[in-house]
Amino acid sequence: MEERAYWLAWSQISGIGPVLLLRLQQHFGTLAGAWKAHPKELGSVEGFGLQTLEKVIKQRSRLHPEQLLIKHQQENPHFWTPADVDYPRLLLETPSPPPILYYRGEVDLSENLAQKPLVSIVGTRKPTEYGIRWTRQITTALAKNNFTIVSGMAEGIDTECHLAAMKAGGRTIAVLGTGVDVIYPHKNRDLYKQILTSGLVLSEYSAKTPPDRTHFPRRNRIIAGLTRAVLVMEAPIKSGALITAKYANEFGRDVYALPGRLDDQPSQGCLKLLYQGATPILRELDELLKMLGAIPQLDLIEASPAAQQLPLSISPELQQVMDAISSESLPFDFIIQQTGMNAGSVSSALLQLELMGLISQLPGMRYQRC
Repeated sequence: MEERAYWLAWSQISGIGPVLLLRLQQHFGTLAGAWKAHPKELGSVEGFGLQTLEKVIKQRSRLHPEQLLIKHQQENPHFWTPADVDYPRLLLETPSPPPILYYRGEVDLSENLAQKPLVSIVGTRKPTEYGIRWTRQITTALAKNNFTIVSGMAEGIDTECHLAAMKAGGRTIAVLGTGVDVIYPHKNRDLYKQILTSGLVLSEYSAKTPPDRTHFPRRNRIIAGLTRAVLVMEAPIKSGALITAKYANEFGRDVYALPGRLDDQPSQGCLKLLYQGATPILRELDELLKMLGAIPQLDLIEASPAAQQLPLSISPELQQVMDAISSESLPFDFIIQQTGMNAGSVSSALLQLELMGLISQLPGMRYQRC
């Protein structure tokens, strides 16, 4: 809870974005430690210029993290920070994970823990009949094969894939550029209500945040970061979908594009992606499903020789869990039995050990020493 409060507090300081926050956490070990650090120590962190340092000194003295957390939870009862076990694990792999990720709807922890496959589908707000038809076909096939569909609830391709996923009986996640309680565009209010009943709405913006033109390009990094693959259905050259594809490339995600005719404006962005090396989406959907199904849903962290040595500061609780794990993969339930701890404590310890590079998670919630 303490570290959660400090993720929130740091996120309230102007000039401190996700990238700089991550550097603080890595430099000091905890954001609580960074909060109490001397200005000279903060100045040694890359990206901390004089102006940023002055803002921190001025604003830090006015904020009380524990009180801030209590007050914030009253207006925003549902959110995750990177300190929470339930924070989407794939987002933690990116260089700019949102310090606060608000949610509303039905949570499926297998998605957060990267045990269930998620695929992002994006495209133009003004699709052709061709783009709509293929979006519906592909989304339906993915949903029926247990893929969760991620998009941005914008008009056009986003709306089509959300609707198709739910119609096929699957789950869908909408990442907004507003607060999770603000519907934009307003014409999608019925879609929004449907998603809440069987899916999830996410945003890095707090409650009541209205739409802003600067928010939507930023939210595209979350759409790309939540999944292992991004499918671009139709996109002109100047398109938010290409921003999502750019983030996907930076994050090491797979990018797929739907081919179109050379003289179709809505296909120019897809053709550019294909020229740059994106995988074409072809008529054989079984082949697409096969390729997407072959993508590992959870990276196995490779520990360096230095990381394989247990840190001297490892807590007794982490040590207890570490002692129960061997070089052979062991199921989660077996580790609980061996430690005698409750499932929540074991899950939290496993995540910390994994982030420290000491253990790896394998498919089926099995763990082994690196």
